[in-house]
Amino acid sequence: MGLDQYGFARKGEETIEVMYWRKHANLHGWMESLYRKRGGTGEFNCEQIKLESSDLDQLQNEHRNLKEARGFFWGVSDDYNVGQTEEFIDKARTLMAEGYDIYYDSWW
Repeated sequence: MGLDQYGFARKGEETIEVMYWRKHANLHGWMESLYRKRGGTGEFNCEQIKLESSDLDQLQNEHRNLKEARGFFWGVSDDYNVGQTEEFIDKARTLMAEGYDIYYDSWW
């Protein structure tokens, strides 16, 4: 058990997995904050959130210094997760330029 996180791209019926994170708690906390800013309520679990270009800009600026987040079975973020997030941002930007929508989803 634990926090499984997915970044994926969707265009029409096509879906591409962009990134998979395992227990990157701080990123999940950041995404939950974005979800709440957009009016999301309830438990942030199995909730897809669409990421805009401005969200990727903000994440790029903040991902190295994300606030510590904790939850049941979320684990602890580490340096490996930073590299994964950088790779995700780069891939997501490329796919956005090709007309894909970018999403984050998680399950714990």
